[in-house]
Amino acid sequence: MMLEVIGTDRARREVFVMVGLGRRAQWYRNVLAGGAVEIAIAGERFRPDCRELEPAEAAAVLDGYERRNRLLAPIVRAVLSQLAGWRYDGSPPARERLVTDHPILAFRPAS
Repeated sequence: MMLEVIGTDRARREVFVMVGLGRRAQWYRNVLAGGAVEIAIAGERFRPDCRELEPAEAAAVLDGYERRNRLLAPIVRAVLSQLAGWRYDGSPPARERLVTDHPILAFRPAS
């Protein structure tokens, strides 16, 4: 399965991905149940540790993604609105609501 990396934390060696289909997504449920087996990013493969970001941290990651992709903001918001089932406008309250239903996970190489 391919997922889009929406942010990174180089100091912690983490990459962030949004669960676009929400908490009902099978891959998300599988990761929570037994962990991810392997991740490949830019030719690097590793068994990851995973954590779900708290809503405030997740909202900040999504905000950063939107700022870095300003020119695509109308498209990103339209896609996120479609996934969420309500009009996502990019405001802080909407962002917090979105990441509550569509969590952001952080993956990094297992220690």
